[in-house]
Amino acid sequence: MDRSTPGITPLRQRMLEDMHLRKLEAKTQTSYVRAVRKLAVFLGRSPDTATAEDLRRFQLHLVDHGTSPITLNATITGLKFFFDVTLNHGELMAKMSPVRVPQTLPVVLSREEVARLLAAVTNLKHQTALSVAYGAGLRASEVIALKVGDIDSERMTLRVEQGKGRKDRYAMLSPVLLERLRAWWRVAHAQGKIFSKGWLFPGLNPMDPLTARQLNRAIRAGADAAGIDKRVSMHSLLHAFATHLLEQKVDIRVIQVLLGHKKLETTSIYTHVATKVLREVVSPLELLPTP
Repeated sequence: MDRSTPGITPLRQRMLEDMHLRKLEAKTQTSYVRAVRKLAVFLGRSPDTATAEDLRRFQLHLVDHGTSPITLNATITGLKFFFDVTLNHGELMAKMSPVRVPQTLPVVLSREEVARLLAAVTNLKHQTALSVAYGAGLRASEVIALKVGDIDSERMTLRVEQGKGRKDRYAMLSPVLLERLRAWWRVAHAQGKIFSKGWLFPGLNPMDPLTARQLNRAIRAGADAAGIDKRVSMHSLLHAFATHLLEQKVDIRVIQVLLGHKKLETTSIYTHVATKVLREVVSPLELLPTP
């Protein structure tokens, strides 16, 4: 079948096909194409004519213009795919090196702040979706992808399909969260806004899910209404979930599984922000014998 798109060069078409073959996500494909486009603009000619020295100069150009480490590494990743896979000339990337991304601690909401925020959200659908994000430790993309059938009230779990790392996993479902979901279901079902096998949080059109942008707007509005002056996003609820579990002395390996992290080092960042845990650590100084 001819997958060519009018107005697209054969080179870009091949790259699009290569990404399609590997089933890369749409956002990843957009990021990779953007990286190659940046290179083409810098060169002033087709990117497949670039030399190893051209690529080195391009990275230097990005650094000199204040490109952030995250954006720089994303650009390098996109170019690596282009030269490795599409052009079969991976050796040209030899002089491009990813840079170290400074580690920053996440902003964590206290239990009281989370309660105030959720109470300040007046839209029942948004409030329930945010409750799922915090109560089950889900990302915005995972919340909006939930379907009614993903709720298992017998095993008290939520099925997360193709979540973090494009893997399926089960999330925890507490009795309180289950009751909130049932309350939302009763209202939405009575209004004809939700179907038995449809999205758990549908958009204006019940055939479409709620969007991550809508959830982010809802949580920012809730934070403003609750008088929370911290930088709040959907990921703030994920950070709060992990930190509050850690402060309850839940094993960090269990938290790693619940969050869908591949590496324990990713989860271990929460040990730096769990203030209750830090307060309970006994300083070596306190263990010294009294003079």
